[in-house]
Amino acid sequence: MKTWKIVVVPTLVTLTIGAIYLFFVWKQRQNPGVIAQPDASQTLSKDDLAVVRTFSPQHFEDTLRLEGTTVWMKNGYTIAYFPYENGHVQFAKRVGLIPSAQRLDIKKVVKAAAPASVDDGMSHGTRQAFAVFALPGSANLYAAAIGVMDGSEEAYFCDLLFFYDDPHTIYDNWPKDVWAAIDARQVKPGMSELETRMAIGQNIHADSHEKGNRTVTYDQNGKLWVVTYVDDKATAIKSE
Repeated sequence: MKTWKIVVVPTLVTLTIGAIYLFFVWKQRQNPGVIAQPDASQTLSKDDLAVVRTFSPQHFEDTLRLEGTTVWMKNGYTIAYFPYENGHVQFAKRVGLIPSAQRLDIKKVVKAAAPASVDDGMSHGTRQAFAVFALPGSANLYAAAIGVMDGSEEAYFCDLLFFYDDPHTIYDNWPKDVWAAIDARQVKPGMSELETRMAIGQNIHADSHEKGNRTVTYDQNGKLWVVTYVDDKATAIKSE
């Protein structure tokens, strides 16, 4: 989809929703005796209220603010990473997929053209933007795609890919044993879908759209997990 369509379509939808909302507000004010009661079923959880920062980069220059910062992988096991050596992304030496909640110390952001034969997790366009990063305790540098440029059009996915704060602090309401399982990249009974995605990633196939009451298959870089949820708690777990 062209960039202008990506921008215009959501804008039109938002304006339409806003117009409908204003109409209903106006109608309610014509009947001041009718007071809407809150829907108890819509109570927000602590996870819903967690603050997850975004910055929505629009241009390559915007992504440069990532340089010198630390991020954590949000969209685990979906984006490939490669060694970064002698000022170049070594596409022929693919390392693997970045795990969930992995800490990345970003050193710089560069542009590069990936070979057509390389699957790095997103469309190639004419060039891509890559975050060059180090892993904790290592001096080696790696690179992973964070955006794509196609002629004059640009699209960046930093907010989908990264937490800009340590998820341990974002979701500090999660029990210690849950975080221990997440840090070990494991799943344990009772974990929610969000907790499980934090542990083993976003590469999923679900048998239903009803989150919290369904069976989900996760591909953790080749290892398959099949997890069944009831009331958003893992009740059956199988790994292959």
